[in-house]
Amino acid sequence: MKKYLLFLIFYLKLTVSVYSNPSVDARTAILIDFHSDEILYEFDPDTQIYPASMTKIMTSIIAFDLLKKNKLSLDDMFVVSEKAWRLSQSGYSSMFIMVNDQVSVEDLLKGIIIASGNDACVALAEGIAGSEEQFAEMMNEKAIEIGMTSSNFTNSSGINDPDNVSTVRDIAIMSKYLIENYPIYYELFKEKTFTWDRTGGDPIKQGNRNPLLYKNVGVDGVKTGYLGVEKYSLASSMKKNDRRLIAVVSGFPTKKLRSSESLKLLNWGFRNSNTYKVSEKDKSLFELNTWLGKKEKVQATTKEDYYITINKKDIRNLKIALRYDGPIVAPIQKGDQIAQLEILIKDKLIKSLPLYAAENLKKVNFFKSLLASINYLIWGDV
Repeated sequence: MKKYLLFLIFYLKLTVSVYSNPSVDARTAILIDFHSDEILYEFDPDTQIYPASMTKIMTSIIAFDLLKKNKLSLDDMFVVSEKAWRLSQSGYSSMFIMVNDQVSVEDLLKGIIIASGNDACVALAEGIAGSEEQFAEMMNEKAIEIGMTSSNFTNSSGINDPDNVSTVRDIAIMSKYLIENYPIYYELFKEKTFTWDRTGGDPIKQGNRNPLLYKNVGVDGVKTGYLGVEKYSLASSMKKNDRRLIAVVSGFPTKKLRSSESLKLLNWGFRNSNTYKVSEKDKSLFELNTWLGKKEKVQATTKEDYYITINKKDIRNLKIALRYDGPIVAPIQKGDQIAQLEILIKDKLIKSLPLYAAENLKKVNFFKSLLASINYLIWGDV
């Protein structure tokens, strides 16, 4: 017998708003929900861009990955080469390290993330890989690993190179990977100042280049960018309660628009949509009817976390369904796939997730089984 059980997802008090796409004054843009990966807004998201200093997100990821694997320490010291030092003299953003300085990984990371120092990028790249070219190879390998399909990195800082390219979609993927996999180190991206006690001069205090950090609206990262050919760009992430959105926009004509338009896009996403946790891996339990089991119901769960993001105006049309052939005949082994969890909006199937038995369920003994079978033949479905 086919069972099809419908029930509404937990109902929240919402303000229903009119949902319409915003107008963003930039060349390319994307807005995604961190948990559900739902794209809330996109405008030419696969247009090739020069990522400029947003490249430094991947530079940081390479270092964080090595730190996480205990192949690198924040206390490790790297010697500053002439190549790295020259970038502090060229007019680009700098940490202002000196040639032959020995600088810790921690200070170099702060110089990269907070001060956006191109010199710090080269020093870190050379210290990790021996040369910036070899470090760029590591960056490209990581990009492929995490699903970035339209990016090519040729240096660690993102300064002028026609072959150092990406897309806002790829940078959103990279930003999510950063936040999800290195939450402790990601804390650096919201620090507003960094003071470098430089050699041969007074300490230099620099502010974070991300303008949205200073507005106290929940933005905690990630990275600005600027090149003359690309104009202004920004990858930003805003968190409200347990929800997080990531926006990546490039080609702003002015620095002021970079700030205001990015904030407008993030606020629009929070204002017009909500994200719900439908299931939590190995924790969310659903009860299904059984037949000839020692219990009348068996618990089932998903093997993954699943979130859904929907327009607020669609909340009344959101339904969750359990679909399975039931009652499920015992014995049942833990881990057996026994049902499907379906998410529907306006009766349209959005997602179907397999449900697995969360416990073993033994079959009743022969006499109870026989009695139940006879009872069914006489009285039908009971």
